[in-house]
Amino acid sequence: MVKDRLKAKNIVITGASGGIGAEIAKLCAARGANLVLLARSIDKLEQLQSDLQQKHHVNVDVFQLDVSDTNQVEAVYQRIFDTIGDIDILVNNAGFGVFHEAHEASIDEIKGMFEVNVVGLMACTSMVLPKMRARRFGHIINIASQAGKIATPKSSVYSATKHAVLGYTNSLRMELADFNVQVTSVNPGPIATNFFSIADEQGTYVKNVQRYMLQPEFVARKIVDSMLTKTREINLPRWMNMGSVVYVLFPRLFERIGKRMLNSK
Repeated sequence: MVKDRLKAKNIVITGASGGIGAEIAKLCAARGANLVLLARSIDKLEQLQSDLQQKHHVNVDVFQLDVSDTNQVEAVYQRIFDTIGDIDILVNNAGFGVFHEAHEASIDEIKGMFEVNVVGLMACTSMVLPKMRARRFGHIINIASQAGKIATPKSSVYSATKHAVLGYTNSLRMELADFNVQVTSVNPGPIATNFFSIADEQGTYVKNVQRYMLQPEFVARKIVDSMLTKTREINLPRWMNMGSVVYVLFPRLFERIGKRMLNSK
């Protein structure tokens, strides 16, 4: 049974205190998975932990973690291994963006986005790789973005981080192909979460794309349905992903025609 695939599996989710991370946790718990939830906001994690344990009677452990602190990543993951043993599925969901033109982006913003979106993701993945390879079992799911396929104005740094995530994910998939470890990239368009409270402080981008925004529950369900399958990519919405195909084939034309639309941030 598809819904029994996750029963008693150990799933770690970063950035689990809200948005699609929290929605993924809810759906996994409903399918009988044991969870480890990671985020900077321990209060939100503890509330989610209580709700999920009461409703679904599964094991839920929570740890406070800033993935940009690689020393903390190593310490927390060692605690996870000591607590639950093996990790079956890792969902690298933690990330943030700030929509500024390149000349407006501060060095602190640039470093912050790369430390969380790229280095933090790689650090968490590095902690699970040896055991997954040895067991010849596991699934790594990296939340990237359509911005990783189509660079857009006012998101030069954010797009760069997601390009890096996609490059890393695609390479990782090939490295693990002979070890029965699945690797999936998730490339959503804009999602109706608090991501934009930081990325788009003026609310301009949200106002312009509100009718196209994905609901976090929908995205989470697609991700959970893919767990422990050989799904290579999840691209949402599908029509937006067609733009990345056109972009690869006709980049000059795409940039000329799409500039005004893509500059709506």
